[in-house]
Amino acid sequence: HVNVGVLVLGNSRFKSYGLTMSKSQSILMSFLMECFEAIGGVPKIILTDNMKTVMDEHRTEYSKGVVNERFEQFASDSGFEIKPCIAGRPRTKGKVESIMKLLDEIHAYQGKFTYEGLHQFVQKLCERHNQSFNQGNRKIPILALKQEKSHLLPLPRKEIRDSYKIKHKLVKVNPASMITYKSNQYSVPAEYKGKTVGLQVYDDHIHVYYNTDLIAQHRISNKVLNYKEEHYTDVLSRGMPDYPDIDELAKKNLLAMDEVYKIE
Repeated sequence: HVNVGVLVLGNSRFKSYGLTMSKSQSILMSFLMECFEAIGGVPKIILTDNMKTVMDEHRTEYSKGVVNERFEQFASDSGFEIKPCIAGRPRTKGKVESIMKLLDEIHAYQGKFTYEGLHQFVQKLCERHNQSFNQGNRKIPILALKQEKSHLLPLPRKEIRDSYKIKHKLVKVNPASMITYKSNQYSVPAEYKGKTVGLQVYDDHIHVYYNTDLIAQHRISNKVLNYKEEHYTDVLSRGMPDYPDIDELAKKNLLAMDEVYKIE
């Protein structure tokens, strides 16, 4: 599964789309920060859904809800005010809901894109929407944005922006069925040996993707070699198909590697 995030500016209806593999809070904040950079500023108020990445308790007609502490810090660092929708009132976020329907055309391309190809397609779709006449406010978003920009807050400094952004990096799987991150190696399933995979790092974990499939996940470690037992066992079994007890051999080898490469 992939997700498409959308940020819409209220006056111009200028849109920013982002393709994501996850709905985690770190991914959401990275997406918003990239949107701010793309439009050259930060909206004073952001109207959000009552999603769990933003709200610990929903806002209702009788309660203002509780904003998640980490997301509140992100809002403070960025400079915007959070305004959650009232749960059960879909018309409140109609500007976004109506636009998301246009993304249905992506489904016509099921299975035809790599992750990078799908990202490019979504960005072209976004550009087309921003250059099309909007029936709701009778404006062309890309032209109306020029006026709306004067009402945006300045971007936070670069160090703050970079601390929230997550990059999708392409790396090659080595002959030992491992990828390298900060000089340490992490395993992936043996069938991806020699292939190029996508790497994302957030929430203290490494996430490895092949196109849009999550193929491995590791906690970031200070160990030189980080093999999942099932990955290493598969590597051994392919290289030694006739060995009588490959599982036992894999366990012994992994223990030996941990001893040799352990960090004091």
